[in-house]
This record gives sequence, structure tokens and C-alpha cells, in this order.
Amino acid sequence: MDNWLRDSETELGTTDGDQLKLLSILHYVVGGLTGLAALFPVFHLVLGIMMLTGELDGTDDAPAAVAWFFIVFPLVMILFGLTLAGFTIYAGKLLGRRRRHALCFGVACAQLVFFPFGTALGVFTLIVLMRPAVRAAFDAGDR
Repeated sequence: MDNWLRDSETELGTTDGDQLKLLSILHYVVGGLTGLAALFPVFHLVLGIMMLTGELDGTDDAPAAVAWFFIVFPLVMILFGLTLAGFTIYAGKLLGRRRRHALCFGVACAQLVFFPFGTALGVFTLIVLMRPAVRAAFDAGDR
């Protein structure tokens, strides 16, 4: 059977193994939603580019600093959001394979600030990852 779909009854209790599988799937879902939400500032980015190039009617005398703000700030937000989405999806893969406990723990902490889905996912992931049996399964999987 595939490594991340292995039967968890030998290493973990049935509940812990099932919860790790569910958290793995939910990380994929929330990672996709985070990636989608990270693309919302694209409108502001396009607006800033249009202001800077003068293609936006009525903004010929708009300061260049405003246009650059509308370019730099959305770019930072998009890059941060897509990076977090990538790490969330990667943590979902690692949770299913029971590898890299510290990275999964860190991603769960980072998800806490993204209300409501990230907060819920982060809290439940932290609760599961703090169990001694789950920690032992991660330690055995990292060998």
C-alpha cells in the first residue's frame, strides 16, 4: 500500500491515524483556498501598473509613489499568500507520510492567523501533533 495511506493501527491508535489522514486532506483543501485568496490583490496590482504607465484616465497627475504602493504592496501579499499555500499543501503531504514534525508544527502555527479556515485547521493540527503517540510516529517515520 502507498506509504502515506498505510494502515495506522500498528503505529498509532486508529483515531490518531484517521485524524492525521483527515488533516492531510484538509491541508490540501485549505492550501488551495489560500492560494486562491492570495490572488485577490491582482486587481490592485493591475491598477497600480495602469496608474504608473498613464493608461488609467484621469490619473495623469497621480503621484508615482501611489502607483508604486499599488504595485509593491499587492506583490508582497501575493507572494506571501502563495508561499503559505505551497507550504500548507506540502505540510499536508508530510502529515500523511508522518515526516518532518517541526515543519508541520510551524505551518500549523502560521495558519492560525488566517481566520476562519486556517485558524480551525491550525488549532486541530496542533492538538494532534502535540500527542506523544503522534510525535513518536513522526520520529519513527523520519528514520
